[in-house]
Amino acid sequence: MNPHPLIIDCDPGVDDATALLLAFASPELELLGVTTVAGNVGGDRTVRNARVIRRIAGREDVPIHAGCEAPLLRKPVAAGHFHGESGLGTLAVDDPGAPAAEGHAVEFLIRAVTARPERTVTLAVIGPMTNVAMAMRLEPRLAGRLKQIVFMGGARREGGNITPSAEFNVFADPHAAAVVFASGVPLVVMGLDVTHQVRGTPERIAAIEAGGTPPARAAAELLRFSREVASRLMNGEDAPLHDPCTVAWLLRPELFELRPCALEVETLSELTLGHTAVDFRLPDPAAATVRWAARADADAIFALIAERLAR
Repeated sequence: MNPHPLIIDCDPGVDDATALLLAFASPELELLGVTTVAGNVGGDRTVRNARVIRRIAGREDVPIHAGCEAPLLRKPVAAGHFHGESGLGTLAVDDPGAPAAEGHAVEFLIRAVTARPERTVTLAVIGPMTNVAMAMRLEPRLAGRLKQIVFMGGARREGGNITPSAEFNVFADPHAAAVVFASGVPLVVMGLDVTHQVRGTPERIAAIEAGGTPPARAAAELLRFSREVASRLMNGEDAPLHDPCTVAWLLRPELFELRPCALEVETLSELTLGHTAVDFRLPDPAAATVRWAARADADAIFALIAERLAR
C-alpha cells in the first residue's frame, strides 16, 4: 500500500503533540510537512514545540513551516491554562533540534498540494484554520485539489470548551473556519461530541508509557499533564483526547462512526461567536461534503497509540 500524502496544520499544544507523535510513527502516512499557527500558545512557541516533538520522534526529515501569528479578524485568544506556559505542559523544551524550514506555512501549503496530483493530499487541521483559509484565498483552486480535510474542532451536543457554545479551535478564528467550511472541500470533523468519548484514564496512559520509547514516554507525560489539568478544572474528569482522533481516523477509520451533515460557523454574534451549527436533516445525505464524527472506540484508539509509539 502506498503511503497516504498528509500535511498536518497544528498549534502544539499537548494534544497536538500527541497527534504529531502518532503520525510520525505511522508508515501508512507520507508526511509532506507540518505547518504551525498561533492558537493554544503564540506562534513563536507553536513552531518551536513542533520542532521539539519532531526531534523526540527522530523525524527531522519532515519540514516544519511557521505560519500565521494572528487570526483573520478577531483578537488573538490562547489556551495556556490547558497547555502550560510553554504549550507542552511539563515536557522539556530546551532543545528543539533542527530549525524550521524557510518559507511561510501558507506558501508551503499551496506549493505542496499543487505539486501533487489532484485529490491525493489530505490536510489534518488540529488548530485554528487561519493558515488554511489564507491559502484558499490566495489560491482559489486549492480546495478542489485537496483529497479531504480532517479537522478537530466544533461542538454540537457537548456544547463548548472555551465558551458555553464554542470549541476552542473554531472560536480562535471563526472567520477562517467559515471560509474553509464554505469551500466545498470534503471534510471529516472530529468535534467535542466524539473527542469527549476518548479520555486519558490512568490505565490508558500507563499502557502508552509502558512502550518505553522516547515518543511513548513523551506522550505519557503530555497526557498525564492534560489529565491533571482537566481533573482540576473539570471536577475530576479525565482529559479528552482531542487532536489525535484526526490521525487515528486516517489510520483506522472503522474506529469511528460518521454522519453526513451541513455545518455553518457563527461569526456575527458576540454571545455565540464560533458556534458550529450542525444539521443532520439533509435532503440528500449522499451529496454532503461534511461528515461529523458521532462515536469512537476509545479503547482501540488508545491501543493504537500505544502500539505505534512503542515501535
